[in-house]
Amino acid sequence: MDLFRKCYEFTRADEVKALGLYPYFRPIEENEGPVVQIEGRKVIMAGSNNYLGLTAHPKVKEAAIKAVEKYGTGCSGSRYLTGTLDLHIELEDKLAKFFNKEAVLLFSTGYQTAQGIIPTLVQRGDYVVSDKDNHACIIAGNLMAKGATAEFVRYKHNDMDDLERVISKLPPDSGKLIVSDGVFSTGGEIVELDKLNKIAKKYGAKILVDDAHSVGVIGKGGRGTASEYNLENEIDLTMGTFSKTFASLGGFVASEAKVINYLKHHSPALIFSASPTPASVASAIAALEILEAEPERVTKLIQNANKMRVGLKEAGFTVLDGRTAIVPVIVGNDELAFKMWRMLYDAGVFVNVFISPGVPQGRQMMRTSYMATHEDKHLDAILEIFKDTGKKLGLI
Repeated sequence: MDLFRKCYEFTRADEVKALGLYPYFRPIEENEGPVVQIEGRKVIMAGSNNYLGLTAHPKVKEAAIKAVEKYGTGCSGSRYLTGTLDLHIELEDKLAKFFNKEAVLLFSTGYQTAQGIIPTLVQRGDYVVSDKDNHACIIAGNLMAKGATAEFVRYKHNDMDDLERVISKLPPDSGKLIVSDGVFSTGGEIVELDKLNKIAKKYGAKILVDDAHSVGVIGKGGRGTASEYNLENEIDLTMGTFSKTFASLGGFVASEAKVINYLKHHSPALIFSASPTPASVASAIAALEILEAEPERVTKLIQNANKMRVGLKEAGFTVLDGRTAIVPVIVGNDELAFKMWRMLYDAGVFVNVFISPGVPQGRQMMRTSYMATHEDKHLDAILEIFKDTGKKLGLI
């Protein structure tokens, strides 16, 4: 068997490109936040994770520039050896205070963070108990733990009864880590963390929540899922990313000081990776400072998303319920999803199209997401374009 046979036989992307419907890898030429330039023309961005609109904030850009001028463009080493800057320590300390945790550890990407935590903590004889709809980075971390002879079990999506059914069958004296997205990245649902926490305590399990889509979106002042449920002192580990609310690149985990210290000295993903760049860390610090100083951005973000959620429902679209920045519009099949994406794009709106097998059959969607910096003129235009497109396609 030729190793590359699978590559030569993969034609799906080329077929969609030939139809003029390919929605992926579109290069953005200019980015103002709510409006971007693609292929030489301006379109309203309704698919970004730039939730607070801080990637274009003057203070964030200035912080990145000053960091490059002071430290250069990279660290040229891992945190473990020559790659730790005072900037890294500053951001870790600020995040620990923000999340009311003893300590924080930075990773070079959000995706890498799960791989740095899960297989490092969950080892032989331990169990990872994971929501079936968790993000791909968590699945990768789970599989790495399984490869190290730990056990990996799953429960139905956000189904706390099934979680208890699954965890009740595990050896009582085994180590257990329940892992869940805080806000699920596809549908925008919030984990039932209060119920999950009770089950974890009942069966002696620790909890890891991925707050990638939660920080800056839910909780007091945007402090995430644990804050949303008043469980800051109950949740053992919170991980997240800088590529969304924090307008940068990288990841973090917040926990007890002893747990963070163990990860610092045992996590291959940390020890053998180059550390986050000066510009990315400085940008995240600036974004965090803006979030703390301007919590009204979180309020505005949710107001914008709610306006779109209500407006799209009133127009007749099938919209998943929620109260986060993610507003998914169900289309129902791959071909229709590609057509709708293209029509929206041609009319001046960019969204994310999710097709099978990334989502179950029948749940293909336009996953829209919103920013605090969207103005009513942007949102009204998106609604009108959706209505026009939906009518032409017979969806409404």
